[in-house]
Amino acid sequence: MVLWTPRILGLLVVAFFVAFALDTFQGDAPVVTAGLMHLLPAAIVGLAVAGGWRHPGVGAAAFAALAIGYAAVAVDHLDWIAVISGPLALTAVLFGVSAARRAALRPVDPSRRRADRG
Repeated sequence: MVLWTPRILGLLVVAFFVAFALDTFQGDAPVVTAGLMHLLPAAIVGLAVAGGWRHPGVGAAAFAALAIGYAAVAVDHLDWIAVISGPLALTAVLFGVSAARRAALRPVDPSRRRADRG
């Protein structure tokens, strides 16, 4: 459950951003350019999901950075922060839990220990 939840939530956040971008596509060249600009946040979040897919710690750091970055930019709009940064922060926490569980379940190989630790 903890393994797939952050990945699914991350994909849902991407779909949420894509839904906002679809409003701008009408057919004109300037509108298409604006639509592609509105798809940029979805692409960035998609890259964060891709990075966190195999390495949940990377996903946790990326989603936390995105949540904090958006909150810093939209500081005057608390409702926007709740709607955008809230799911990003929740996904960061879930990726962090996934990374912690993965590390706890991984067996320790004695041959991979560094010499200075003994």
